[in-house]
Amino acid sequence: MAVLAALIVVVALAGSSVFIVQQTDQVLVTQFGKPVRVIEQPGLHTKIPFMQSVISFDRRLLNLELPGEEVILSDQRRLIVDSFAMFRITDPLRYFQAVGFSESGIRGRLNSIVSSALRRVLGNRQLLDVLSADRTRIMSSIREQVDQEMRGFGVTVEDVRIRRADLPEENTQAVLRRMQSERERVAAQARAQGAEASARIRADAERERTILLAEARSQADKLRGEGEEQASRIYAQAYGRDPSFFSAWRTFQAYREALASGTTRLVLTPDNDFLRDLQSEPTPHP
Repeated sequence: MAVLAALIVVVALAGSSVFIVQQTDQVLVTQFGKPVRVIEQPGLHTKIPFMQSVISFDRRLLNLELPGEEVILSDQRRLIVDSFAMFRITDPLRYFQAVGFSESGIRGRLNSIVSSALRRVLGNRQLLDVLSADRTRIMSSIREQVDQEMRGFGVTVEDVRIRRADLPEENTQAVLRRMQSERERVAAQARAQGAEASARIRADAERERTILLAEARSQADKLRGEGEEQASRIYAQAYGRDPSFFSAWRTFQAYREALASGTTRLVLTPDNDFLRDLQSEPTPHP
């Protein structure tokens, strides 16, 4: 029986002196409440039974969601900011000395520090900065400040982000009205510029049309004058060769133009020269 009891005691002592560190954990060994060593390597490890205790800390990336809070920007705009932070316990000893072994303590500290950094950085920025591409630099500045303060707690802050940034309801309506007015102003300016461009194009087209018509009329008048000049010269040459034939040809041409429609009525006296060639026989050409 004594051997069995001794064997049980040995097994109990061996069981209480061995512990396992998981890959997702890091361990702080304490002796009577005082830190002794930090174990970061996963695997099987030993401790002094009944004297030393093991406290495990998660080594994975942890998430902290902050409630929405109102921040006043440098342009006196109020903004409801909903943010979150990603952090990791990198120094278990310092973490234990600062807040103990519970995560709730560090989450409360981190919540307060992130809130202060948000107010401090955003308080020097305008609304357009937060809504523009400059937002990335703003969040980087906030993360650096939070990380610097959390180093003293054995925590590294990997990221701080704004998930959502909304204006209070009364400000939202005012901003929407201003945005609508701005869009209407831009639209009116665009329409005015379009009307100006349209008028300029029409004026240029009208000027080109006037120039083309003037050039066409000038060319037509020139060609018409040259044609009339050539016709007059031909008429003069024809008249010089045979005046009687030319006179008869001109008379018959006048008959054709006057009587071609078949409905023309002429009231003339019998002795009118216009009817002379119709009343007498043509004179034979020698």
